[in-house]
Amino acid sequence: MNIGIFTDTYFPQVSGVATSIKTLKEDLERKGHTVYIFTTTDPHLPESAVEPNVFRFTSVPFVSFTDRRIAVRGLFHAYAVAKELKLDIVHTQTEFSMGYIGKFVARQLKIPTVHTYHTMYEDYLHYVMNGHLLRPYHVRQFMRAYLYHVSGVIAPSERTADSLLGYGIKTPMAIIPTGVDLTQFKRAQNENLRADLGLSDVPVLLSLSRVAYEKRIDRVVGAMPAILAQQPDAVLLVVGDGPAKADLEAQAEQLGLGEHVRFIGEVDHDAVADYYRAADVFVSASDSESQGLTYIEAMAAGRKVVACAGEYTQSLLDDPAIGTTFSTDAEMVNQVLQYLAHPQAFDDPAPLAAKLTAISADQFGDDVLAFYQQAVSRYAPDDAATEEEDSPRFEAKG
Repeated sequence: MNIGIFTDTYFPQVSGVATSIKTLKEDLERKGHTVYIFTTTDPHLPESAVEPNVFRFTSVPFVSFTDRRIAVRGLFHAYAVAKELKLDIVHTQTEFSMGYIGKFVARQLKIPTVHTYHTMYEDYLHYVMNGHLLRPYHVRQFMRAYLYHVSGVIAPSERTADSLLGYGIKTPMAIIPTGVDLTQFKRAQNENLRADLGLSDVPVLLSLSRVAYEKRIDRVVGAMPAILAQQPDAVLLVVGDGPAKADLEAQAEQLGLGEHVRFIGEVDHDAVADYYRAADVFVSASDSESQGLTYIEAMAAGRKVVACAGEYTQSLLDDPAIGTTFSTDAEMVNQVLQYLAHPQAFDDPAPLAAKLTAISADQFGDDVLAFYQQAVSRYAPDDAATEEEDSPRFEAKG
């Protein structure tokens, strides 16, 4: 198949969505398909960069998320390019600029559109006018409008699927967790990273994500004094960058944590696996995750995960050999200390192996391909029947 993926975020931007798209692209290409990325320009991309099968469209920073981009032109250019490439299907990965361009292209070419719903927007309404402008009702209406005439929608987790069902979406839907290229996490590129950081003989905790307020990294930083009371040499590495970084640095300083909390900043995508493997435990207090790609990456690197309890995390971390969930800060501290004090007590390879098979990039690609084929088989250019059905349909993944 010739597949066009339309997205507002792609490398060199660092995000779970960009990683998910790259993983899907590479697996589909391994399976013999051709994938074209239609995305935004990026000021951090060198002018000399060569990007085969990637087409970029003029963009500006997105309101309230200035590290993200939104295309401001390119509608008919994208159509001309897609027509020449003879796309068989459009896969949109955003509900904004490039998403609407993708839908326009698909409609003009009379090919189906599949959409992946990545972001739980109700968790981010506070970014716009401090939550005074937009309400959950607006999200519902927006998603219903965007998914009109879409042939299928992919939800990365039951939580995202439940949200769409709650909005009254009747588009055929499949729950397909984002996959991970397991090979890149089996060994580190820099086996000496922990030593290079001067952490060879101390317990290491890891927080790796966009350093944004909704990630609740402040809870992890706030738990460090209690962790240090029993593990006085422990160090928390905060990997990533974002709007909450300055406040977190101030919090760590106020708590007198010194070198026990280190802010690494954003790291190159190829170095991410090294940081997972340099840690003993991955910790996240985020309560806004729709698919938790960092949890999966940590698992693929063989690291235990301690995460905030929620429908998604409790389903993912269903065995202490994989990880655990917490509701209170005291529970978080206790679970981290258990893993640090008794690292071998929870090493049962079977549950982790089964989980990793289910979330592998290979399985991810197979499931998405099966959904593409279902979308193509039911597609009718002028058929809006999916909007009139009485109930949503969940498709088999493969």
